Amino acid sequence: MNPSAIHRFLLIAMVALLSGGCNNQSGDSGAEGGSDSAGKTKKPRIVYVTNGVDPFWNIAENGALAAGKEFEAEVEVFMPPTGSIEEQKRFLETKLITGVDGIAISPIKPEAQNPDLQKYASETLLATHDSDAPDSNRLFFVGMDNYKAGREAGKLVKEVLPDGGQIMIFVGRLDQLNARQRRQGVIDEILDMPMQSSASLDITPNSGPVRNEKYVILDTRTDEFDFARAKANAEDAVNAYTDLDCMVGLFAYNIPNCLQALRQAGKTGDIKLVSFDENEMTLEGIKSGEVYGTISQQPYEYGYHSVRILAALARGDQSAIPENEYLEVPIVVVKKDNVVPFMEKVEKLRQSPSAQ
Repeated sequence: MNPSAIHRFLLIAMVALLSGGCNNQSGDSGAEGGSDSAGKTKKPRIVYVTNGVDPFWNIAENGALAAGKEFEAEVEVFMPPTGSIEEQKRFLETKLITGVDGIAISPIKPEAQNPDLQKYASETLLATHDSDAPDSNRLFFVGMDNYKAGREAGKLVKEVLPDGGQIMIFVGRLDQLNARQRRQGVIDEILDMPMQSSASLDITPNSGPVRNEKYVILDTRTDEFDFARAKANAEDAVNAYTDLDCMVGLFAYNIPNCLQALRQAGKTGDIKLVSFDENEMTLEGIKSGEVYGTISQQPYEYGYHSVRILAALARGDQSAIPENEYLEVPIVVVKKDNVVPFMEKVEKLRQSPSAQ
Protein backbone atom coordinates (compact mmCIF):
# COMPACT_ATOMS: atom_id res chain seq x y z
CA MET A 1 0.00 0.00 0.00
CA ASN A 2 1.50 3.37 -1.02
CA PRO A 3 1.86 6.25 1.49
CA SER A 4 -1.11 8.23 0.14
CA ALA A 5 -3.34 5.18 0.34
CA ILE A 6 -2.23 4.54 3.92
CA HIS A 7 -2.95 8.19 4.82
CA ARG A 8 -6.38 7.94 3.23
CA PHE A 9 -7.18 4.72 5.07
CA LEU A 10 -6.11 6.16 8.44
CA LEU A 11 -7.96 9.45 7.88
CA ILE A 12 -11.22 7.73 6.96
CA ALA A 13 -10.89 5.42 9.96
CA MET A 14 -10.18 8.39 12.24
CA VAL A 15 -13.15 10.39 10.98
CA ALA A 16 -15.43 7.37 11.25
CA LEU A 17 -14.25 6.79 14.83
CA LEU A 18 -14.67 10.44 15.84
CA SER A 19 -18.01 10.72 14.07
CA GLY A 20 -19.27 7.72 15.96
CA GLY A 21 -17.58 8.34 19.27
CA CYS A 22 -18.19 12.01 19.98
CA ASN A 23 -21.21 13.13 21.93
CA ASN A 24 -24.02 14.43 19.81
CA GLN A 25 -24.42 17.81 21.44
CA SER A 26 -27.38 18.74 19.26
CA GLY A 27 -29.34 15.86 20.76
CA ASP A 28 -30.17 14.56 17.25
CA SER A 29 -30.68 10.83 17.53
CA GLY A 30 -30.19 10.34 13.77
CA ALA A 31 -29.59 6.85 12.44
CA GLU A 32 -26.33 5.21 11.38
CA GLY A 33 -22.93 6.83 11.81
CA GLY A 34 -21.94 5.77 15.30
CA SER A 35 -23.38 6.37 18.75
CA ASP A 36 -22.78 8.69 21.67
CA SER A 37 -22.34 7.83 25.35
CA ALA A 38 -26.09 7.55 25.80
CA GLY A 39 -26.32 4.98 23.03
CA LYS A 40 -27.87 7.42 20.59
CA THR A 41 -26.71 7.39 16.99
CA LYS A 42 -25.09 10.40 15.38
CA LYS A 43 -25.18 11.86 11.89
CA PRO A 44 -22.00 12.83 9.99
CA ARG A 45 -21.57 16.60 9.68
CA ILE A 46 -20.84 17.65 6.10
CA VAL A 47 -20.37 21.12 4.61
CA TYR A 48 -20.91 21.82 0.93
CA VAL A 49 -19.08 24.94 -0.27
CA THR A 50 -19.71 26.64 -3.62
CA ASN A 51 -17.56 29.22 -5.42
CA GLY A 52 -20.17 31.98 -5.39
CA VAL A 53 -23.87 32.81 -5.41
CA ASP A 54 -25.92 31.86 -8.45
CA PRO A 55 -29.19 30.01 -9.23
CA PHE A 56 -26.95 27.21 -10.53
CA TRP A 57 -25.80 26.62 -6.98
CA ASN A 58 -29.35 26.62 -5.62
CA ILE A 59 -29.96 23.44 -7.62
CA ALA A 60 -26.72 21.91 -6.33
CA GLU A 61 -27.76 22.88 -2.79
CA ASN A 62 -31.03 21.01 -3.20
CA GLY A 63 -29.10 17.92 -4.30
CA ALA A 64 -26.83 18.17 -1.26
CA LEU A 65 -29.76 18.57 1.12
CA ALA A 66 -31.66 15.71 -0.50
CA ALA A 67 -28.65 13.44 -0.05
CA GLY A 68 -28.33 14.56 3.55
CA LYS A 69 -31.91 13.55 4.16
CA GLU A 70 -31.57 10.22 2.33
CA PHE A 71 -28.22 9.22 3.82
CA GLU A 72 -28.82 10.70 7.26
CA ALA A 73 -26.16 13.39 7.37
CA GLU A 74 -26.24 16.93 8.74
CA VAL A 75 -25.54 19.14 5.73
CA GLU A 76 -24.71 22.84 5.70
CA VAL A 77 -24.32 24.71 2.41
CA PHE A 78 -22.16 27.83 2.17
CA MET A 79 -22.13 30.18 -0.85
CA PRO A 80 -19.41 32.86 -0.51
CA PRO A 81 -21.28 36.16 -1.07
CA THR A 82 -18.58 37.78 -3.20
CA GLY A 83 -17.01 34.57 -4.50
CA SER A 84 -13.67 35.06 -2.75
CA ILE A 85 -11.18 32.52 -1.45
CA GLU A 86 -11.01 34.48 1.81
CA GLU A 87 -14.73 33.85 2.41
CA GLN A 88 -14.28 30.15 1.73
CA LYS A 89 -11.30 30.02 4.09
CA ARG A 90 -12.98 31.85 6.98
CA PHE A 91 -16.01 29.58 6.81
CA LEU A 92 -13.99 26.37 6.68
CA GLU A 93 -11.55 27.39 9.41
CA THR A 94 -14.55 27.98 11.68
CA LYS A 95 -16.06 24.63 10.79
CA LEU A 96 -12.82 22.79 11.50
CA ILE A 97 -12.83 24.33 14.99
CA THR A 98 -16.47 23.51 15.74
CA GLY A 99 -16.23 20.09 14.14
CA VAL A 100 -16.95 18.71 10.68
CA ASP A 101 -16.69 15.19 9.26
CA GLY A 102 -16.49 16.06 5.56
CA ILE A 103 -15.95 19.02 3.23
CA ALA A 104 -16.97 19.28 -0.42
CA ILE A 105 -15.62 22.46 -2.02
CA SER A 106 -15.50 24.08 -5.45
CA PRO A 107 -12.06 25.75 -5.32
CA ILE A 108 -11.93 29.27 -6.73
CA LYS A 109 -8.15 29.44 -7.24
CA PRO A 110 -6.84 25.91 -6.70
CA GLU A 111 -3.15 26.74 -6.98
CA ALA A 112 -3.37 29.60 -4.47
CA GLN A 113 -5.62 27.59 -2.16
CA ASN A 114 -3.58 24.40 -2.29
CA PRO A 115 -1.84 24.85 1.12
CA ASP A 116 -5.21 25.43 2.80
CA LEU A 117 -6.82 22.53 0.95
CA GLN A 118 -4.00 20.22 2.00
CA LYS A 119 -4.53 21.34 5.61
CA TYR A 120 -8.24 20.54 5.39
CA ALA A 121 -7.42 17.15 3.83
CA SER A 122 -5.14 16.35 6.77
CA GLU A 123 -7.87 17.10 9.32
CA THR A 124 -11.06 15.78 7.76
CA LEU A 125 -12.51 14.18 4.63
CA LEU A 126 -12.02 16.51 1.65
CA ALA A 127 -13.71 16.32 -1.74
CA THR A 128 -13.91 18.74 -4.64
CA HIS A 129 -16.83 19.32 -6.95
CA ASP A 130 -17.48 21.41 -10.09
CA SER A 131 -13.82 22.50 -10.30
CA ASP A 132 -11.02 20.21 -9.19
CA ALA A 133 -7.80 20.71 -7.21
CA PRO A 134 -5.98 17.47 -8.04
CA ASP A 135 -2.83 18.36 -6.05
CA SER A 136 -4.71 18.99 -2.80
CA ASN A 137 -4.87 15.41 -1.43
CA ARG A 138 -8.65 15.51 -1.86
CA LEU A 139 -10.24 12.06 -1.77
CA PHE A 140 -12.37 12.43 -4.89
CA PHE A 141 -13.84 14.88 -7.41
CA VAL A 142 -17.46 15.08 -8.56
CA GLY A 143 -18.17 16.90 -11.81
CA MET A 144 -18.31 16.79 -15.55
CA ASP A 145 -15.26 16.52 -17.80
CA ASN A 146 -14.95 20.24 -18.42
CA TYR A 147 -12.68 19.89 -21.45
CA LYS A 148 -15.07 17.50 -23.19
CA ALA A 149 -17.97 19.79 -22.26
CA GLY A 150 -16.10 22.70 -23.82
CA ARG A 151 -15.72 20.73 -27.02
CA GLU A 152 -19.48 20.07 -27.01
CA ALA A 153 -20.06 23.82 -26.74
CA GLY A 154 -17.64 24.29 -29.62
CA LYS A 155 -19.75 21.89 -31.69
CA LEU A 156 -22.79 24.09 -31.02
CA VAL A 157 -20.83 27.09 -32.32
CA LYS A 158 -19.96 25.24 -35.53
CA GLU A 159 -23.58 24.16 -35.95
CA VAL A 160 -24.93 27.69 -35.66
CA LEU A 161 -22.07 29.18 -37.74
CA PRO A 162 -21.42 26.52 -40.40
CA ASP A 163 -19.71 29.02 -42.71
CA GLY A 164 -17.40 30.37 -40.01
CA GLY A 165 -17.30 33.66 -38.18
CA GLN A 166 -15.94 35.74 -35.33
CA ILE A 167 -16.42 34.53 -31.76
CA MET A 168 -15.94 36.04 -28.31
CA ILE A 169 -15.72 33.95 -25.10
CA PHE A 170 -16.96 35.21 -21.72
CA VAL A 171 -16.17 33.71 -18.31
CA GLY A 172 -15.99 34.70 -14.66
CA ARG A 173 -12.33 33.94 -14.10
CA LEU A 174 -9.59 31.82 -15.59
CA ASP A 175 -8.01 31.00 -12.22
CA GLN A 176 -10.50 28.14 -11.86
CA LEU A 177 -9.38 24.90 -13.41
CA ASN A 178 -12.82 24.16 -14.85
CA ALA A 179 -12.87 27.53 -16.64
CA ARG A 180 -9.49 26.88 -18.26
CA GLN A 181 -10.58 23.40 -19.29
CA ARG A 182 -13.89 24.56 -20.79
CA ARG A 183 -12.25 27.42 -22.66
CA GLN A 184 -9.62 25.12 -24.12
CA GLY A 185 -12.28 22.64 -25.20
CA VAL A 186 -14.20 25.38 -27.01
CA ILE A 187 -11.05 26.62 -28.75
CA ASP A 188 -9.83 23.16 -29.75
CA GLU A 189 -13.19 22.12 -31.17
CA ILE A 190 -13.79 25.32 -33.15
CA LEU A 191 -10.27 25.29 -34.59
CA ASP A 192 -10.36 21.52 -35.31
CA MET A 193 -7.45 20.77 -32.99
CA PRO A 194 -6.67 17.22 -31.78
CA MET A 195 -8.40 15.89 -28.67
CA GLN A 196 -6.43 16.48 -25.47
CA SER A 197 -6.52 14.90 -22.02
CA SER A 198 -8.13 17.05 -19.33
CA ALA A 199 -5.31 16.09 -16.97
CA SER A 200 -2.54 17.54 -19.15
CA LEU A 201 -3.92 20.33 -21.30
CA ASP A 202 -1.84 22.56 -23.55
CA ILE A 203 -3.54 25.87 -22.72
CA THR A 204 -3.87 28.56 -25.37
CA PRO A 205 -2.75 31.90 -23.86
CA ASN A 206 -5.38 34.62 -23.61
CA SER A 207 -3.20 37.09 -25.49
CA GLY A 208 -5.04 37.86 -28.70
CA PRO A 209 -7.06 36.30 -31.51
CA VAL A 210 -6.59 32.66 -32.51
CA ARG A 211 -7.92 31.40 -35.82
CA ASN A 212 -8.11 28.89 -38.60
CA GLU A 213 -9.37 29.32 -42.16
CA LYS A 214 -13.03 29.65 -41.07
CA TYR A 215 -13.20 30.88 -37.48
CA VAL A 216 -11.60 33.64 -35.42
CA ILE A 217 -11.79 33.53 -31.61
CA LEU A 218 -11.23 37.19 -30.81
CA ASP A 219 -10.68 37.15 -27.07
CA THR A 220 -11.76 35.77 -23.69
CA ARG A 221 -13.28 38.40 -21.39
CA THR A 222 -13.34 37.83 -17.61
CA ASP A 223 -15.52 39.52 -14.98
CA GLU A 224 -14.41 38.03 -11.61
CA PHE A 225 -17.98 36.94 -10.83
CA ASP A 226 -19.20 40.56 -11.05
CA PHE A 227 -22.54 40.46 -12.89
CA ALA A 228 -22.49 44.18 -13.74
CA ARG A 229 -19.03 43.77 -15.22
CA ALA A 230 -20.22 40.69 -17.12
CA LYS A 231 -22.91 42.76 -18.80
CA ALA A 232 -20.47 45.61 -19.47
CA ASN A 233 -18.08 43.14 -21.11
CA ALA A 234 -20.88 42.00 -23.42
CA GLU A 235 -21.90 45.56 -24.26
CA ASP A 236 -18.28 46.51 -25.01
CA ALA A 237 -17.85 43.51 -27.31
CA VAL A 238 -21.02 44.30 -29.25
CA ASN A 239 -19.92 47.92 -29.72
CA ALA A 240 -16.26 47.20 -30.47
CA TYR A 241 -16.67 44.31 -32.93
CA THR A 242 -19.23 45.14 -35.60
CA ASP A 243 -18.65 41.77 -37.31
CA LEU A 244 -19.06 39.71 -34.14
CA ASP A 245 -21.02 36.54 -34.98
CA CYS A 246 -21.22 34.52 -31.76
CA MET A 247 -20.82 34.93 -28.00
CA VAL A 248 -19.94 31.89 -25.86
CA GLY A 249 -20.54 32.04 -22.10
CA LEU A 250 -18.67 29.55 -19.91
CA PHE A 251 -20.39 30.38 -16.60
CA ALA A 252 -24.13 30.25 -15.93
CA TYR A 253 -24.67 34.01 -15.77
CA ASN A 254 -22.58 35.00 -18.81
CA ILE A 255 -25.10 34.39 -21.57
CA PRO A 256 -28.04 35.97 -19.68
CA ASN A 257 -25.94 39.14 -19.48
CA CYS A 258 -24.97 38.82 -23.13
CA LEU A 259 -28.63 38.40 -24.05
CA GLN A 260 -29.56 41.55 -22.17
CA ALA A 261 -26.82 43.44 -24.03
CA LEU A 262 -28.04 42.16 -27.40
CA ARG A 263 -31.65 43.06 -26.65
CA GLN A 264 -30.63 46.60 -25.73
CA ALA A 265 -28.57 46.88 -28.92
CA GLY A 266 -31.33 45.37 -31.08
CA LYS A 267 -29.04 42.56 -32.23
CA THR A 268 -30.74 39.41 -30.98
CA GLY A 269 -30.56 36.83 -33.72
CA ASP A 270 -27.76 38.68 -35.49
CA ILE A 271 -25.20 37.52 -32.92
CA LYS A 272 -25.59 33.88 -31.91
CA LEU A 273 -25.39 32.74 -28.30
CA VAL A 274 -24.00 29.48 -26.87
CA SER A 275 -24.11 28.90 -23.13
CA PHE A 276 -23.30 26.67 -20.20
CA ASP A 277 -25.73 25.63 -17.47
CA GLU A 278 -29.44 25.98 -16.94
CA ASN A 279 -30.08 29.59 -16.02
CA GLU A 280 -33.79 30.27 -16.43
CA MET A 281 -33.17 33.20 -18.79
CA THR A 282 -30.91 31.02 -20.94
CA LEU A 283 -33.52 28.27 -21.19
CA GLU A 284 -36.25 30.78 -22.06
CA GLY A 285 -33.88 32.21 -24.67
CA ILE A 286 -33.45 28.77 -26.24
CA LYS A 287 -37.21 28.35 -26.25
CA SER A 288 -37.67 31.74 -27.99
CA GLY A 289 -34.81 31.18 -30.43
CA GLU A 290 -32.58 33.93 -29.02
CA VAL A 291 -30.05 31.41 -27.63
CA TYR A 292 -28.90 28.49 -29.77
CA GLY A 293 -28.07 25.99 -27.01
CA THR A 294 -26.47 25.28 -23.67
CA ILE A 295 -24.36 22.61 -21.99
CA SER A 296 -25.92 21.50 -18.71
CA GLN A 297 -23.68 20.16 -15.95
CA GLN A 298 -26.58 18.75 -13.92
CA PRO A 299 -25.59 20.58 -10.69
CA TYR A 300 -28.13 18.66 -8.61
CA GLU A 301 -25.90 15.60 -9.10
CA TYR A 302 -22.87 17.54 -7.85
CA GLY A 303 -24.49 18.22 -4.51
CA TYR A 304 -26.17 14.84 -4.19
CA HIS A 305 -23.15 12.64 -4.92
CA SER A 306 -20.68 14.79 -2.96
CA VAL A 307 -22.76 14.36 0.19
CA ARG A 308 -23.64 10.73 -0.52
CA ILE A 309 -20.01 9.68 -0.81
CA LEU A 310 -18.75 11.77 2.12
CA ALA A 311 -21.50 10.39 4.37
CA ALA A 312 -20.46 6.84 3.49
CA LEU A 313 -16.77 7.62 4.09
CA ALA A 314 -17.56 9.23 7.44
CA ARG A 315 -19.05 5.87 8.44
CA GLY A 316 -15.87 4.09 7.36
CA ASP A 317 -17.03 2.77 3.97
CA GLN A 318 -13.96 3.26 1.77
CA SER A 319 -15.64 1.45 -1.12
CA ALA A 320 -17.68 4.61 -1.70
CA ILE A 321 -14.69 6.38 -3.30
CA PRO A 322 -15.32 6.33 -7.06
CA GLU A 323 -12.94 4.65 -9.49
CA ASN A 324 -9.90 6.82 -10.22
CA GLU A 325 -11.19 9.17 -7.46
CA TYR A 326 -13.49 10.81 -10.04
CA LEU A 327 -17.25 10.60 -10.42
CA GLU A 328 -18.03 12.00 -13.87
CA VAL A 329 -21.47 13.56 -14.12
CA PRO A 330 -22.78 13.32 -17.71
CA ILE A 331 -23.54 16.55 -19.54
CA VAL A 332 -26.81 17.31 -21.28
CA VAL A 333 -26.83 19.29 -24.54
CA VAL A 334 -29.96 21.44 -24.59
CA LYS A 335 -31.35 22.96 -27.79
CA LYS A 336 -34.77 24.03 -28.99
CA ASP A 337 -35.89 20.46 -29.72
CA ASN A 338 -35.47 19.28 -26.11
CA VAL A 339 -35.63 22.48 -24.06
CA VAL A 340 -39.26 22.15 -22.89
CA PRO A 341 -38.92 18.74 -21.17
CA PHE A 342 -35.54 19.83 -19.83
CA MET A 343 -37.12 22.96 -18.30
CA GLU A 344 -39.77 20.82 -16.64
CA LYS A 345 -37.07 18.64 -15.10
CA VAL A 346 -35.07 21.63 -13.89
CA GLU A 347 -38.15 23.22 -12.35
CA LYS A 348 -38.61 20.13 -10.17
CA LEU A 349 -34.96 20.22 -9.12
CA ARG A 350 -35.28 23.87 -8.13
CA GLN A 351 -37.80 22.91 -5.47
CA SER A 352 -36.46 22.32 -1.98
CA PRO A 353 -36.12 18.63 -1.00
CA SER A 354 -38.99 18.98 1.47
CA ALA A 355 -41.28 20.09 -1.37
CA GLN A 356 -40.38 17.24 -3.70
